[in-house]
Amino acid sequence: MKKLRECSIEELNEYCDQIRQKIIQTVSHNGGHLSSNVGAVELIVAMHYVFDVQNDPFIFDVSHQAYTHKLITDRWEKFDTLRELDGISGYTRPDESPYDYFVAGHSSTSISLAVGAAKAIALKNEQSKRVPVALIGDGSLSAGMVYEALNELGDRRYPVVIILNDNKMSISKPIGAISKFLSSAMAGTFYQKIKKITEQILQYLPESATYMAKKFEESIKLITPGMLFEELGIDYIGPIDGHDLESLIRALQSARSLKKPVIVHAQTLKGKGYEMAEGYYEKWHGVGPFDVASGEAIKKGVSKNATTMYSEALMTLAKTHDNVVGVTAAMPSGTGLSPLIQAYPNRFWDVAIAEQHAVTSMCAMAKEGFKPYITIYSTFLQRAYDQVIHDACIMNLDVVFAIDRAGIVGEDGETHQGVFDISYLSAVPHMTLMAPRDERGMHAAIHYSYTHKGPLAIRYPRGAFLECERFESTPFEYGKAQLLQEGQSSVLLLGYGSGVGKAIETAKLLAEQGIDVAIVDLRFVKPLDEPLLISLAQEYEQWYVFSDSAKIGGVGSLLMTFKEKYTLHVKIKTFEYDDAFITHGATHLIEKRLGISTEQLAEIILKEVY
Repeated sequence: MKKLRECSIEELNEYCDQIRQKIIQTVSHNGGHLSSNVGAVELIVAMHYVFDVQNDPFIFDVSHQAYTHKLITDRWEKFDTLRELDGISGYTRPDESPYDYFVAGHSSTSISLAVGAAKAIALKNEQSKRVPVALIGDGSLSAGMVYEALNELGDRRYPVVIILNDNKMSISKPIGAISKFLSSAMAGTFYQKIKKITEQILQYLPESATYMAKKFEESIKLITPGMLFEELGIDYIGPIDGHDLESLIRALQSARSLKKPVIVHAQTLKGKGYEMAEGYYEKWHGVGPFDVASGEAIKKGVSKNATTMYSEALMTLAKTHDNVVGVTAAMPSGTGLSPLIQAYPNRFWDVAIAEQHAVTSMCAMAKEGFKPYITIYSTFLQRAYDQVIHDACIMNLDVVFAIDRAGIVGEDGETHQGVFDISYLSAVPHMTLMAPRDERGMHAAIHYSYTHKGPLAIRYPRGAFLECERFESTPFEYGKAQLLQEGQSSVLLLGYGSGVGKAIETAKLLAEQGIDVAIVDLRFVKPLDEPLLISLAQEYEQWYVFSDSAKIGGVGSLLMTFKEKYTLHVKIKTFEYDDAFITHGATHLIEKRLGISTEQLAEIILKEVY
């Protein structure tokens, strides 16, 4: 690990340039988070200069911006394996390096972690040696968990240093009053100057005059970015230039020495050092492989993805029905809601990183007669589970949860794999679960969803569906499955959502070996199509389940409960995911490692049939 404290400022700046180029070259080849990482290089180098990563907890909010930290901490040579199977993770992981304090992948957890670490440090009497330092982006301040942590931190006054990386942007355009408030750079600079002058004056004023001087200082806070934090009991330094290493180091040294909670507000340029990415460009936040010289993406395929299909289907619905409204939580582009927000700004909203608020606010709209479409990634909807139960399902409201990125999402790894939504939603009364298998099915599903009564969850994968178009797509009917193909053997393949495509591909391989199987698109798993399944149980005794979801509480589990209910004499085997978190890497490689590629599944079935 490089000994930064032995370097001059000039050497540190050169090192920052090297890091920035390393990140650009690697991400251009592997994909990953670009603009957030190159924008935070100096911040993280300054962190490592002032704090001791071997003792001080280094906590990165989301941790998608921690590439510089990885390069500093002995991962330079292996960094070329970024996001590859068995390679460097795109996020912090303690099992990857002792210098990664905590797993992260979702936003707004860093200050809570810092408070917990500070409590532990205090109980162990290690305050003289250890100070937690948390790096958090301005976008993460839109989530309520941050204020829960700040509320306690300001009251308890534990020594914690929080670096606020303010690039006036989270993933997309910043949302909310807090973001606008923090952007007051002029006011912040003015405040720092006035504060210093006031402190100097107070040293020389008689005691009788200090009261008015202190009141003057307090009144100045009312027009500054620091007001919010200082009123919570947390000292504020800034805003400072987040690319000026010398200023950053001085500010962090000062903050560390105060032995109390401090926020260092640093303003940075997202995409710094790669001109095409500099500024407020959402497309450079998370990227696939691209050509560095031109900035053009290196296309791997031209298939339409499920997100685009959903966006187009919802746009058609919104044009027809004025009461259709929608929300996303800081992912307008990723969820396909950007075109709808642009077309209908008074009916579709990005509420920032606030999944709980997104769900509950839409529940009130449903109560008022609107039809809300709550569009959130599977892994992020987990953050609003209580609201799904408490505000949507108990009230039995007509809301639609459009669950993007269901299933394995590949290179983002454990914190982003959308494998639990069937398990955590199927247990909730009043909830209906459905999934389309292809583009025509998506349009049919969204058309059906408008008339559905009660809470409805529609799941679909990242990327494109597997090819299913040769089978006719009939309109969706509540709780009805679709028998796609009858078979001559005892084998029935049951697919759900994108699992239907995998069942079809597996059926093709089995047909080559002389096994003619039946295929069912379940369409709904809550409720199941009991009449159809009971009839199929009379013809097919070996059932195989295809769904990109967790095995515990998943589709196979629901079918087993159904089997026991009617004492059906069928054998059910599910190819869902075992009880383990799924690592990062290309999806096809992960599936092969898990033993669920179509070739492996066909082989398993062949061995059991013969």
